[in-house]
Amino acid sequence: MTAAVDVLVVGAGTTGLSLALQAQAHGARVRVVERRPEPFRPSRALIVHPRTLEVLRPLGVTDALLELADTAPGVHLHLGPRVVEAGLADLALPDTAFPHLSLMRQTDVETVLTRALADRGVTVERGTELLTARDDGDGARAVLRSRRGTEEIRCPFVVGCDGPASAVRACAGIGWHGRPYAEEVVLADLDLGGRPPGADAQVFAGRRGLLFLFPIGERATWRLLATRASAGGAGQDFGQPGPAVPEAELQRLLDEAGTHARIERLAWSARVPLQCALARRFRRGRLFLAGDAAHTYSPATGQGMNAGIQDAVNLGWKLGFATSGPGGGSADGFDADVLLGSYEGERRAAARRRLLLTHTAFWAEASTGRLPSWLRAVAAPRAAPAVPVLLGRRRLVAEAVRLISQLRVNYRRSPLSVEGTPPLRGAPRPGDRLPDAAVGVGGPAERLHGLLARPGVHLLLQRDADPPPDTVGPRVTVLRLSNSPGRGLVAVRPDGHVGFRCGAADPAGLTGWLSLIGAAPSPPVRP
Repeated sequence: MTAAVDVLVVGAGTTGLSLALQAQAHGARVRVVERRPEPFRPSRALIVHPRTLEVLRPLGVTDALLELADTAPGVHLHLGPRVVEAGLADLALPDTAFPHLSLMRQTDVETVLTRALADRGVTVERGTELLTARDDGDGARAVLRSRRGTEEIRCPFVVGCDGPASAVRACAGIGWHGRPYAEEVVLADLDLGGRPPGADAQVFAGRRGLLFLFPIGERATWRLLATRASAGGAGQDFGQPGPAVPEAELQRLLDEAGTHARIERLAWSARVPLQCALARRFRRGRLFLAGDAAHTYSPATGQGMNAGIQDAVNLGWKLGFATSGPGGGSADGFDADVLLGSYEGERRAAARRRLLLTHTAFWAEASTGRLPSWLRAVAAPRAAPAVPVLLGRRRLVAEAVRLISQLRVNYRRSPLSVEGTPPLRGAPRPGDRLPDAAVGVGGPAERLHGLLARPGVHLLLQRDADPPPDTVGPRVTVLRLSNSPGRGLVAVRPDGHVGFRCGAADPAGLTGWLSLIGAAPSPPVRP
């Protein structure tokens, strides 16, 4: 007999695995199914952003990820005959423990997350396909098919983390607004002559687009990523690797970019059709969408995997608190629909902003129109002497990384962002990401994010603040900051965003906010 489940996660990519970990860490019983019998290979995503590492840290997987990542990548940017060297480590980001971009294969991220789930007693059920899912009012019903046959299960929630062709999105009847790009991406793993193994990543800007060479191929030394005019074709599976690309065509791309490299061995290649698209909703009743099932982008700025993980961490704790668990939720003042509805309001707005960012970046990177082609082939080489000067402006580079990695994302308009009475001045506003900082808690200074690296809600008291009421419950960790004068407090959500703050004791306001998110001590009735 199948064990009781609170959350059925459909799809075992980085989004689904992260969501399962976050929901399970916050009290939900999870089940993860994946239609593919084996993990998808090779990787498509190759960059992990600082904010992604931050949100995964409380789940205990960041150290394992960093062991597999290049956290000090160097880049050689080829602008015509000029070459500009840049480093992506130790950026001017003092408010994060991860002031760098990390090169890391998606497959390695999935391996770490899968192992973490297994350590918590959750095994990914591969070769299990979702046939139908529906909201029947007081629960969700799903029909699954595997080699053992067909089964129907009932659970409170189903989350589609199953990619652009999401079966959950189709079952929910949620529209998909977007369009295909006129350009596509070419991927390949290959060994090259004329370019030393282990060298830094290489980026070549040309009239036809950009060509990247990363020294982290899975089946050969180098991973090639290039843009070209789309070959088109009916029934394209957007975002998924398609037909192989002939070696002669890959060599032509290398030659046109001016790499002076020759292919010695081609291990794998594919063309990937692209689209930019956004689901009209991220939720219908008890059916939710996250990651590529909710939004797809071009590969520009490396948003796909990172945005999906951040969706997952946002939704996972809310699903956990909406279902019962030891000390989870409150029967008085708790409305699960407000809590769960905040996911769409928060993450869809962020997705729309990313869509604009990636669309603009991809236009500059890949469009074969007259202006972007001229910018890459003519203007960029002429401006190359100024690039080291710009890169030397560490604050400017840091601001770009903040924008790209979602360190600037806030949820100030969310119903979960509440200002107490009296308001607290000079602290992050409700909805803002909590920055990292050196704090005192009665001993030597420590980094704040390290102290908060565990699941649950965190209540930060200023030095002279009154103790919190007894009603904070077991889901809340209390920390008094001895180096922060004042009588105020800040409540931090499990995803690292400020939820509530006040400038002095506001027991009713704090208790009301904890009840709002389902973190007050009396348990709710299981949906």
